[in-house]
Order: sequence, then structure tokens, then C-alpha cells
Amino acid sequence: MPFSGDKPFGNEDRLSDSDGSRLSESMACSSSDSESPRESFTSDSSSKHASPVSSPPRTSTFDDVMSTTRNLSNLLLAHEIVANENFHLDTIDPPKNSLEGRVKQIVHKAFWDRLESDLREDPPEYEHAIKLFDEIKEILLSFLTPGTNRLRTQICEVLDVDLIRQQAEHNAVDIPKLGSFIINVMSKLCAPVRDDDVKKLKASGDIVQMLRDVFHVLDLMKMDMVNYTIHNIRPQLQRQLAEYERVKFQEILDKSPDALNQTTQWIEQSLKDAIEAKAQESTSTENGVSVDNLSPTLVLNSGFVKLLHMDYDSVVPETVITDDQRIVDLKNKLHQVKLVACVCLITQNAMGPVSTTGFIEHVKDITAILLQGLNKTFNLKEALTALSTKISFEMNKSLTERGLPALSAEAQSILEGQICSLTEKNHPIYSLIEKRIQEYLTTFLCLPYPFKRVPIIPGGLTPVHKEMEYIGFHYSNIVNFNKQVYGPFYANIFRKLLFSQPQTGKVEAEAQA
Repeated sequence: MPFSGDKPFGNEDRLSDSDGSRLSESMACSSSDSESPRESFTSDSSSKHASPVSSPPRTSTFDDVMSTTRNLSNLLLAHEIVANENFHLDTIDPPKNSLEGRVKQIVHKAFWDRLESDLREDPPEYEHAIKLFDEIKEILLSFLTPGTNRLRTQICEVLDVDLIRQQAEHNAVDIPKLGSFIINVMSKLCAPVRDDDVKKLKASGDIVQMLRDVFHVLDLMKMDMVNYTIHNIRPQLQRQLAEYERVKFQEILDKSPDALNQTTQWIEQSLKDAIEAKAQESTSTENGVSVDNLSPTLVLNSGFVKLLHMDYDSVVPETVITDDQRIVDLKNKLHQVKLVACVCLITQNAMGPVSTTGFIEHVKDITAILLQGLNKTFNLKEALTALSTKISFEMNKSLTERGLPALSAEAQSILEGQICSLTEKNHPIYSLIEKRIQEYLTTFLCLPYPFKRVPIIPGGLTPVHKEMEYIGFHYSNIVNFNKQVYGPFYANIFRKLLFSQPQTGKVEAEAQA
């Protein structure tokens, strides 16, 4: 799960104010599929964040663009800190053979060579070294917490720039003494993981090498301090993240009124799909399609399930940009699970009653290994060809070991052909598995939150039930938190689509009633 502790947000992490409670009522999945959008989206909306509105169209200035960029960056960073429990910052060193890496090496070498040249003069020129000592002092002071007055005083006294400059004028700077003090302070302030790095520092008379080593370790310590701060603020940020993201997105919407265009198109398409599905269902009963019979929550859930389709190439809605990469990862994982389920079902049908649970598990493991790293650039056709040959071999081996006749050449050809053709559009087994997976995920998204149970796994998905529960649990947490943040925006879009814009046929008449 992308959220902290691999657990869904508990009630303590959800908003407790009026907008949070209203959002729970409007976006939580109803027990009936006939939830009225009028009841869900036309109720009193006087709560603080219940009815976000966009600014009227206007020309964006450069300052507006920069402000929007900053808001988006802050929103993404805050969400990532909470959503990714392993989130941390690392120092980025460009590859040595890259242009950036070569430029960095040249600049650094020139700087340290110049410093070494200054110190070799007679008398030595200490000005640049003094500036570096002053920078070290400021870095060490930045590590101190309130209440460490004694250490702060020591640092300021020993690394007093004016005093060091006076000593330099008389060529009386005690480099080893300054180095020892700096290294001693660093040993007190560093994280345990940096103990070995600090111990390797030497307060030698070679001031250039000492300063280079000290700055290297200080850079590591600064990154440790940043990550420590991130770790400490995560619980507080988690409690306030929903409201923070909603406010930041509203600020973006104020600066860029078209910031919900892609989200609107996404919901509009989901609504059209739902209307078409309802129209097909009502054909046999000769009843018209009523918008009142369309649950906005189910329409939205259908849109979220569609985002996990491997062939979904539409533009990503703006409201899911904070979890875009997590959704892509789950999409690739789900595609792999679909194929594994298909191969297991094909194999089971080919073996018939002599198939065993142990062998199907073996087929599952082989398939998962050969399809590892599945994504859009993966050569799926080639992998399935190799997989079909491997499954055919393993099946004959299993049958022979149990004293059963091996597959005939015709049966073996059919088995391999069914596996290789999984890339074809409208493959019957793949379509069946995909339909059942969509039903399973839709049911999962409708479960009351927090989860007390998981949906019953449909037939054909038994071999991958653990993987499906994993995907369903993780995706439900992403979707539920997304609704918590952007529910009011979704509600506003549904109002416009259902009651402001003209619909067609009977839908139009009943939507405008």
C-alpha cells in the first residue's frame, strides 16, 4: 500500500469537520445501485470546502503560472511524503562521463587547486580557507536543536572568523586543532549511520584534503537531517493532508480555471458509458433510462477501474496526478495478473479433471517469472511464445510422472495456440478474466471503509486471489483518499454534467426535470 504502514487511512486520519462528513455521505458507495444523484449532489452545500468553484476565464500572467507551479510542486511533495513510507531524499551525483559530471569535476578541481595554491604561498593566503571554516560553522549550527546553547557557544567561539583571520595574519592558525574540533562536533551531531564516515576523517595538516573530506560528510549529514525532519512531520502531515491538498488544488484552480478539463472529460466519458449500459439493461423491460437511477459514486468508481485498463490511453485526470505512478505500477501488475489467470485457466481446461492445485500453482509461478517486468515496452508476444512451450513441456512432464498419457500433438498445439493468442483483441478467455476482474475491483471500491472483509473472488481468479486482494486493497486506499480530497470537485462536475448541460433523449428530459 502506498500509504504509511501499508494500512489504509484510519478514521483518525480523515477529516472530522463538516466537509469531511458530507464527503463521506456523498462519495461513500451506497448499498443500492439506485442512489439518486439529486440526493447526492443537490443537498445543502454550505460547508467550508463543499462547493469549490473555479475563477472566471482570464488571461494567466507569468506570476500566475509560477504560483501554480509552486502549488503543484508542494502538493506533489506533501502527497509523496505521506503516501510513500519509504520516501527519502538522496544526493544526486551526475554520471562521471556525462557533460554535467565532467563540468562538476572540472569546477571542483579548479576550486580546490586554487585553495591549495593559496596555502602554498609564502606567507599562506588563508582568506578562502577562512570562508570555508565560516561555512562549516553555519552548517554545524543548523544541525543544533533548541536547548543546545553550550555547544552553540563552543562552535561560535572556536570557529570565530574574526579570530581565525587575526591568527592567519600572524601565520598562527592551528589547523589540526580546528580540524579536531570540527570532527568532534560532527561525531556528536551525526546520525549513527555516519559514525564510520566521521571516524575516517583526519585532522591533519593538509587543510585542503581535510576540508574536502569534511564537506563531503557534512553533505551526507545535511541529507540525513532533511530525511529525519521528513520522518518527524509525516504523522502530522498525514492528519492534515486531505485538507491541505484540497486547498492547494483550489489555489491551482483559481490561477488556472481549466485545471479540471481532463478530469471533466474522464467523468463525462464514464457517465456516457454508464448511461449506455443502463440503456442496454432497460431494453428488455422497455423502461427509459433515468439519471436518477445512475449512482455518481458508481460512475466514478467505474472511471477509476477504467484507469487500470492496460489499453487506456486517454489523458490522465488532473486529480490523480499525485498517484499517477502508483496507478501505472498497479496497472502493470494487474495486466500481469490477468495473463497469469488466463494461462492457469487455459492449462486447467487442457488438463481437465487430472489437473491438480499443486501443478496450477507451479504454472502460476512459471508464468509470473516469465512475465516479470511487464509494461507497454515489454515484448509480450515473444514472452508468451516461450511461455507456451514451457507450459506444454511441464504439463507433459507432470502427466508422465503420474503415469498418465501425455498430450496429443493436436491438444498440445491448441494449448500453445491459446496461450500465444492472448495478445489478440477479444480473446474469449482474456475477455472473461478481464470482465470478472473489473467486477471484483468495482465491488472492492464499494466496500465500506475501513475494510472489514474482502469481496469473494470470482471463478477463474482463484489461483491469483492473493494478488487480486493486494491490488484491490492498495487501489481502494488510493481511490478512497482521492475521493476524500477531490470529492467536492467531482460533485461540482457531476452537477454541471447532470443538470446544466443538455443530455439526449429521455435522459435529457429527466436530468432537467
